[in-house]
Amino acid sequence: MTSSPQTVLGLETSCDETAAAVVRRGPEGAVEVLSSVVASQVAAHAPFGGVVPEIAARAHVESIDAIAAQALREAGVGFKGLTGVAATAGPGLVGGVMVGLAFGKAVALARGLPLVAVNHLEGHAVSARLAAEVDYPFLLLLVSGGHCQLLSVEGIGACRRLGSTIDDAAGEAFDKIAKTLGLPYPGGPALEALAERGDASRFALPRMLLGRKDCDFSFSGLKTAAARIAEGLASEAERADLAASVQSAIAAQLAERSDRAMAAYAASHPGPLGGKGGLRFVVAGGVAANRTVRARLQATAQARGFSFTAPPLAYCTDNAAMIALAGAERLALGLSDPLDAAARPRWPLDEAAASASPTHVPGRKGAKA
Repeated sequence: MTSSPQTVLGLETSCDETAAAVVRRGPEGAVEVLSSVVASQVAAHAPFGGVVPEIAARAHVESIDAIAAQALREAGVGFKGLTGVAATAGPGLVGGVMVGLAFGKAVALARGLPLVAVNHLEGHAVSARLAAEVDYPFLLLLVSGGHCQLLSVEGIGACRRLGSTIDDAAGEAFDKIAKTLGLPYPGGPALEALAERGDASRFALPRMLLGRKDCDFSFSGLKTAAARIAEGLASEAERADLAASVQSAIAAQLAERSDRAMAAYAASHPGPLGGKGGLRFVVAGGVAANRTVRARLQATAQARGFSFTAPPLAYCTDNAAMIALAGAERLALGLSDPLDAAARPRWPLDEAAASASPTHVPGRKGAKA
């Protein structure tokens, strides 16, 4: 473990954002985001209604060097001012992951810097710490387009899975239902905007896994039911009502499972509520930007006596500042990776749970997150 400051260049290319950032972590753990640059590929993928992996990988290749240079310039830091480089090594679209990781390896090799191959999910896990003092341990709901899981986060590299989706992620459900409603890509924000004009009680949608007492999620049945209803809608008002009903149903399931996880977490973490030693609930990932979801989860946390923290909206979606911070925290513990670190399309945070009790049957590429 080292008490010296860490100034880390972070790189994120796991999906359709090419991102670079410079984050400084002080000896006492204080965090300063010196720069955060994100180049979106929305326009390139919009005609297809979703992310095309080959297009995403090529776009990363074309822009990664310029984005990294911009992040260093805005931070006022040159390569000589860095103490390390952190790059997403998975999970994600492996073609894109390879671009950012290869660039990070090149910087590390050329400049003699330690490399940290970061789990993208660990980046989301620490993202709330970019703008607030959130001490370990905490209960995390990671909810995005590709992931939906509840984790007990005891520290960097120490996450225990409490629940996970058995089919689709919440963000995926948002996006695909938005597509059936004829909304533009990206669908999640478009559905939220449409839902503002709708009546959330208009349509009765299924509640999944009602007979189970665990903390797992399921959204495929909701997605199918909403698609069938959408086929028979004739007016914009009806479409708005369905959007509001879908948003309310997703928020309800997230809150219900989080409430169950809070009860289990509190039982395993006895101590005074509130204050430095209190119970903390953190929500991270792109869906954490949804105002209805955030409000429902905040109310659930308050009812259970948990503090509630979510990253600023800029750090909810994929970004490199969270990758840089995860790298800085690992470097502060004396952890780094060799230059032959592999890009991984699948990489669970709790690998023991993923192997012992997989929510999906592992394929040749390993267990899903």
